[in-house]
Amino acid sequence: QVQLVESGGGLVQAGGSLRLSCLASGRTFSSSPMGWFRQAPGKEREFVAAISWSGGRTYYADSVKGRFTISRDNSKNTVYLQMNSLKPDDTAIFYCNDVQIRGATISPIGSWGQGTQVTVSS
Repeated sequence: QVQLVESGGGLVQAGGSLRLSCLASGRTFSSSPMGWFRQAPGKEREFVAAISWSGGRTYYADSVKGRFTISRDNSKNTVYLQMNSLKPDDTAIFYCNDVQIRGATISPIGSWGQGTQVTVSS
């Protein structure tokens, strides 16, 4: 069974940085595009960033372009999200998942993990 374990969240001041990690186990990690999503209090879960299986292509929500960078290390079964210039609006629980990429549509297709909490203070 596939397991995704997110880590790296925490409390940071506005303008600060965090690096999230997502460790996958239970299947061939390198064959699947992966993505990060987030859910803020009282809001629906939303797409943040995605990366192709090779790492050669990346995709970002407009709200994080230029501030967040997604990457992956297939030898470690891990996908990362480097978050810089954090804003209070970035406060959310962040999740990773396998994704399906069809044109401009990126959809989560796996089971959700526990997520990792990111809190940005003003």
